[in-house]
Amino acid sequence: MRFNLAFALALSLAAAGGADAAPRAPYGLGRPASAAQIAGWDIDVRADGAGLPPGRGSVGDGRAIYAVSCSGCHGQNGEGGYADALVGGKGTLATVKPVRTVGSYWPYATTLFDYVRRAMPYNAPQSLTDDQTYAVVAYVLFLNQIVPAGAVLDAKTLPGVRMPNRNGFTSPDPRPDAR
Repeated sequence: MRFNLAFALALSLAAAGGADAAPRAPYGLGRPASAAQIAGWDIDVRADGAGLPPGRGSVGDGRAIYAVSCSGCHGQNGEGGYADALVGGKGTLATVKPVRTVGSYWPYATTLFDYVRRAMPYNAPQSLTDDQTYAVVAYVLFLNQIVPAGAVLDAKTLPGVRMPNRNGFTSPDPRPDAR
């Protein structure tokens, strides 16, 4: 009986929002997000490059960052290890055993940036700076022979990188469950 009374009292205080808090519609919970809070979550990068942050990174810088942050899972040269291979697979997509890598499968370099920025390294996602992310992407693209050794990528140059499988996807998606 005592528990039910305490629970009812706690529930009514929560619903009222406390003595000095104004109720928030419709349930009296939460508060509006600030522009800074929204900006912290607004990190997506589209295929056309919209959303790319300021910064830049070179193949050379990316080589050093990759060695420390990526090679343990993806192999010293992107050949794969605990995680998927990033390099190779050219010409295999139409075969019985396609090898889907950055160089054979990904249609846009900008989405590679988005993925690395959000999810890598696996043990510390979102720990790379924007400059480090540009550099790692440059190095991975170099390993796939997509950009030259002297390439420097930024928000202006990255959307212009032509990926080998850029036109390999159909639109609209023909799968019935994707409509």
